[in-house]
Amino acid sequence: MKKILDIITQELEQAFVACGYEKSYAKVVFSNRPDLCDYQCNGAMAAAKNYKVAPIQIANAVTKKLQQVSRFQEVTAIMPGFINIRIAGEFLAGYLNQMAEDTNLSLVQAEPPRMIMVDYGGANIAKPLHIGHLRSAIIGESIKRLGRKLGHEVIGDAHLGDWGLQMGLVIAEVRNRQPDLAYFDESYQGEYPEEAPFTIAELEEIYPVASNRSKEDEVYRDEAMKATYLLQNGNKGYMALWNHILNVSIADLKTNYDRLHVTFDLWKKESDAQPYIPEMVDYLKEKGHAYIETGALIVDVKEETDTKEIPPCIILKSDGASLYSTTDLATIVERMKLYNPDEIIYLTDKRQGLHFEQVFRCARKTGLVKDTTKLKHLGFGTMNGKDGKPFKTRDGGVMRLESLLNQIYGNMFERMTDGNATSEEEAKRTAEMVALAALKYGDLSNQAAKDYVFDMERFTSSEGNTGPYILYTIVRMNSILNKYKEMKGQIETLAIKSPESEIEKSLMLELTKFNMIIESSFEELAPHKVCSYIYDLSNAFNRFYNDTKIIVEENAKKQKGWIALLVLAKRILEESIEMLGFSSPERM
Repeated sequence: MKKILDIITQELEQAFVACGYEKSYAKVVFSNRPDLCDYQCNGAMAAAKNYKVAPIQIANAVTKKLQQVSRFQEVTAIMPGFINIRIAGEFLAGYLNQMAEDTNLSLVQAEPPRMIMVDYGGANIAKPLHIGHLRSAIIGESIKRLGRKLGHEVIGDAHLGDWGLQMGLVIAEVRNRQPDLAYFDESYQGEYPEEAPFTIAELEEIYPVASNRSKEDEVYRDEAMKATYLLQNGNKGYMALWNHILNVSIADLKTNYDRLHVTFDLWKKESDAQPYIPEMVDYLKEKGHAYIETGALIVDVKEETDTKEIPPCIILKSDGASLYSTTDLATIVERMKLYNPDEIIYLTDKRQGLHFEQVFRCARKTGLVKDTTKLKHLGFGTMNGKDGKPFKTRDGGVMRLESLLNQIYGNMFERMTDGNATSEEEAKRTAEMVALAALKYGDLSNQAAKDYVFDMERFTSSEGNTGPYILYTIVRMNSILNKYKEMKGQIETLAIKSPESEIEKSLMLELTKFNMIIESSFEELAPHKVCSYIYDLSNAFNRFYNDTKIIVEENAKKQKGWIALLVLAKRILEESIEMLGFSSPERM
């Protein structure tokens, strides 16, 4: 289904050509002055410079050609050369009825669809999720859902950190505490236990103890480095212990991600890329891409057009050890071999921008990816407290994600049960849904690259630009529809009618923007545009609701048209929040 802007633009293109002007000047935009018009074209000003004619002369000529177009209620030329358009109510209603009949609500499915991988996990094994993992999970999940809604094949990858010194530290500390375990007996020949020798709570306590001790105890740090070396070289006992660490950690990670309604298709790990490193290094050397400098193996990635210094991409350190850049390049090799994606999108803190610039340039320069494969890094800003500094616990530590979720949920549950006659079970379900909406919308409504202030009081408010406000709007719609069904019955066959008022028309115009917003939000990796859209749509509906007595309207034809309009608005809001990663309760 065509975007409404494309349909209107096509009419203007024909008019411009008929008047002797290039159709490229016929670009139409939504009006920022809805009191004057619905759409606007400023092309006459640009055309005037090329054709040496007064812009108002061009605007008048084009306007005259458009007077008989049935899709338009009114077209006027305004000095110095604006073309203002008011859309015809019948055409607008017809367009919305087409949207309502379309199972995809006017969203054009990609043809051909792209195969896209989204790397948006990044959690570390043996460590609890903290609020630093929140944004990548929330933004990445939304991008994945937007892409799928548009027909692309999108694969979400957790890409867990499970390799390197952190594993050696955990193993060294487990050995320090339980030296008699079979994993540390070099002569042990039997099967290792199926059950891990630690719980998730113990595991999450082990790593910080080991990390802090290694900074002060050189002998202990050497033990951890030796454990890392043995693990990475296939020590049987350490591999078995490592698998326990993975299984216990991933089970806990899934529980917390599930609470966020975040799912991954792949639970790939840093270690999965390790087998690809030797062959990749040999290839880079053989093709002359990599060379030794001060003992390290590097690839030069600077370009003549660079305005700032871009350091070389280090493949191996002077001692032969690999780095994050090595693993990330090997992961690209793995992804290309196993999935051959058209695009790979990475979500991390924006401070990793230079790292990904180096990795992407290296992958392209050395031919590790096809020329047509897109590599994108969406760097996000920091979630800060009201003091403008990174969000912390009251005692100054990094807050666990589980604690933040519990805090928001507790806040919402208290509100749900305060003076409400709902059952405790329903209050719990509703509080979880509203809390998730508050958290996700609070994050996603900000442009990803920008830092923002986490303000629980504002995010959980049912007024203003918040998740709960969007949910209250949907719940209000549910209430009206339920009342109508009790009174009149069926709503499925109703059709939207030509608008009766400017407020109703304003709501209808907002609904037509849905396909344009969703498409641009995905292509620009900008979920905040969806948030902005549904906030505007909610405001437009609530103005309509306050201006129109839907349930008590005596004119059945009007009432049916309004109910049909409400049904479409509700569908669009529900589809939008589903793409953002949350849902609405039946009542609040």
